[in-house]
Amino acid sequence: MRRMKSVVTRPTRVVPLAFLAAMAIGTILLMLPIARAGPGGAPFLTALFTATSAVCVTGLIVVDTPSYWTGFGEAVILLLFQIGGFGIMAAATLLGLLAGRGFRLRDRLVTDVERSRLDRADAASVLRMVLGVTLLVEAALALWLALRLHLGHGEPLGTALWNGVFHSVSAFNNAGFSTYSDSLIGLQTDWLFLVPIMVAIIVSGLGFPVLRDLWANRREPARWTLHTKITLMGTVILLLGGFVWITASEWGNPATFGPMAWGDKLLNGMFHSVVTRTAGFNAIDVSAIRSETVLANYVLMFIGGGSAGTAGGIKITTFFLLGIVVWSEIRGQRDAVIFGRRVGSHVERQALTVILLALTLIGVATAILLGTTTHGLDTVLFEVISAFATVGLSMGITASLPPSGELVLIVLMFVGRVGTITVATGLALGQVRNHIRYPQEQPIVG
Repeated sequence: MRRMKSVVTRPTRVVPLAFLAAMAIGTILLMLPIARAGPGGAPFLTALFTATSAVCVTGLIVVDTPSYWTGFGEAVILLLFQIGGFGIMAAATLLGLLAGRGFRLRDRLVTDVERSRLDRADAASVLRMVLGVTLLVEAALALWLALRLHLGHGEPLGTALWNGVFHSVSAFNNAGFSTYSDSLIGLQTDWLFLVPIMVAIIVSGLGFPVLRDLWANRREPARWTLHTKITLMGTVILLLGGFVWITASEWGNPATFGPMAWGDKLLNGMFHSVVTRTAGFNAIDVSAIRSETVLANYVLMFIGGGSAGTAGGIKITTFFLLGIVVWSEIRGQRDAVIFGRRVGSHVERQALTVILLALTLIGVATAILLGTTTHGLDTVLFEVISAFATVGLSMGITASLPPSGELVLIVLMFVGRVGTITVATGLALGQVRNHIRYPQEQPIVG
């Protein structure tokens, strides 16, 4: 009984358990005969993989969504990535508050952080804010997309409404699931469809601490937190850098951007830069992109988006904080300083820990898949990073993986979605003051 109480009251345990429960329920629902378009219910592994991908808002699939699943099955998938997206936004924001590293909703934490408790009013306010913003943005985007599909592409009103809602929820939660077999390739030149999708992905990918800070201090940017400034700076750098890199690499590729008008090339260059960081939609054939673009995908997928948002990856702040530390060391500065603020050494260690753990997990998973499949390093590494960073893009090998390979991706999606948050929060909450300091010695580095 005491052990059960400890599990439930520890926030870093509650989040993984909640996601496991959602995955289990989703798997059971997707195994029902009513969820599958063909005879009988879906096999256990297919249902588990799809449920995991949905709850972890990844978007990798082993079966074609519109042809394999019925309307009930698609509704279950939508519900799963809505729950997963809302859950991770709410949990990450609350854990950020708990660790004293997020925004202060009322400029204070009433309860002592060391006791691992939050004031109920603060927690309720966070949840209301997350839910309100989520539903507002999703409703507005769903209406726009439905009208566009109905008026611009001639879809029947009912079909357009369902596709609009599905893609709206999928985009805001960075899930990457689509009701079209080719994802968004059939809409690759439709600015009025792709641009709103991009806006929703970027907004939700910033994270709710940033959105709250931007709104609360909308007239006083000087009061933005360091977290907000780093996230915004990193987002701009990654979006523009990815856009230039991808567009230049694919400009003359006859299998992707080549046949497009120059305006559509620019649109798809930006769209792929946006979705590669977390969302998983594709408006081009990913298996046909050039090697330079594959490399850009590795980088963008691994970094991901903002903390306490629907984006995956190691997060912008983690990557750029470590970059700031490296730059300060190169310049011979004692402290890592950015925007007039010094970065604490414990935060530097947390960032380094998250990155090294992520690289280790990716390396191990890549080695396992290389040993159990016949696919090359480039495609396997792409699949592994996409799963870990909960991006959902694929070079076309997901459905051909053996059961052991699917299980590896399931673990990667779960750990990539839940692990980075709980690890970072656990490190922040688990800091201990050492009363004994050992003699210092300087090993040779490099």
